[in-house]
Amino acid sequence: MITLEDLQQAITQRIEQHNQHDFPIARRATQTIDLLASQNHILAQDIVSPFNVPRQNVSAMDGYSIAADSTLDADSTIEIVGESQAGNPFTGKLSAGQGIRIFTGAVVPDDGDTVVMQENTNFAEIRASIDKSKPYNIMLTQAAKTDNNIRKQGEEIAVGEIVLQKGKRLNPADISLLANLGMAEVEVYQPLKVGVVATGDELVAIGQPLEGLAQIYNSNTPTLKSLLSGLPITIEDYGIIPDNLEQTVASVTKAMKECDVLISTAGVSVGDYDFLTTVIEQLGKINHYKVAMKPGKPFVFGELLGDSDNRLAKPVLFFGLPGNPLSTLVGTLQLVIPSLWRLSGVSVGDMPMARTIQAKLENDVRKSAGRKDFQRGILSRNGDGFDGEFSVKAFAKQQSHRIKQLSQANCLIVLAKDSGDLKAGESVEVQPFPWS
Repeated sequence: MITLEDLQQAITQRIEQHNQHDFPIARRATQTIDLLASQNHILAQDIVSPFNVPRQNVSAMDGYSIAADSTLDADSTIEIVGESQAGNPFTGKLSAGQGIRIFTGAVVPDDGDTVVMQENTNFAEIRASIDKSKPYNIMLTQAAKTDNNIRKQGEEIAVGEIVLQKGKRLNPADISLLANLGMAEVEVYQPLKVGVVATGDELVAIGQPLEGLAQIYNSNTPTLKSLLSGLPITIEDYGIIPDNLEQTVASVTKAMKECDVLISTAGVSVGDYDFLTTVIEQLGKINHYKVAMKPGKPFVFGELLGDSDNRLAKPVLFFGLPGNPLSTLVGTLQLVIPSLWRLSGVSVGDMPMARTIQAKLENDVRKSAGRKDFQRGILSRNGDGFDGEFSVKAFAKQQSHRIKQLSQANCLIVLAKDSGDLKAGESVEVQPFPWS
């Protein structure tokens, strides 16, 4: 049985091979989409700035732009001959000893080489008497330096500069940057097509009546879709497969011909009616089965290659999740989501990372050594404001079928593989849920 860390590494290595040889990102189709719809999509090209930022020299302060070669000593008098506002620049000429009133973000005249803060002039004293339709004089109350308080043309971004690189996962700050550059659309990799399927005679789609005593609702597919909703993928739902070998073959065959990745819930154990692993071995191969993780031990990582008469042009990666709700959630967070990000073409340095923090246990925790354990808990911050320490309370019962408890939790308590029982007050690693 492979450790979680080793399985994560094995999946990463297979995906890197997959991207380089079997299904290179470079050959992935691209599409141009609206900037406002681009969050979490992956850039398919470098973004080059079409102009300088700032486009012109602009003022960093409210004050006065003073002409070059002017005397800037304390008590110097400057003749003010106009003003420059954001969006309404001064278009005249300045001579030594002259200046203009200027506001933050406004264009600095070509013949102005410094901006003096209005607080460093006698502006407050003469404000009431100023007639802006006529030139007026202001006096510097302290000496000024050239090039002060000016944001230089292109000092932040130069025309032709690469501001975002291919493979970047677009976030709200990137969208702000691109909007500032006037880009209404961006070219991104076409989303991966991910198939999802649930298995089991007992499952009923939500919205349908439960007619038999043994029937339960298929909660795993909605859970999985919700967990994957922020990724740059499209999801194809292949419904519920009954516990029947022929129907399992038919559904998996259809999905592997239409998708880049197939994810299943349930049907990957060794029961007499768990046919998925049999079908994966018929149509491809199982790379790893069972992981030293609790919950989620019967996790399958494999690939679909097609049958002997109809081989696929590229392998379809397969992730088989156990059927219990918590097992589905933990396996998706720890293994499936990071894998889909890597497959999507995101650059290594831009991979979303699970947040982890240290917290003190509020109660004793029971654990058997041998598997990495993810226990549900409630994370709190002690004290006022943001200075308090974190503490976490583990639920007393940790069975993976407890759906109400899963809804009440806001984190997973991560307990090392070789760890045993822990006492209240001990420090533990905690992964807050992404939605917490």
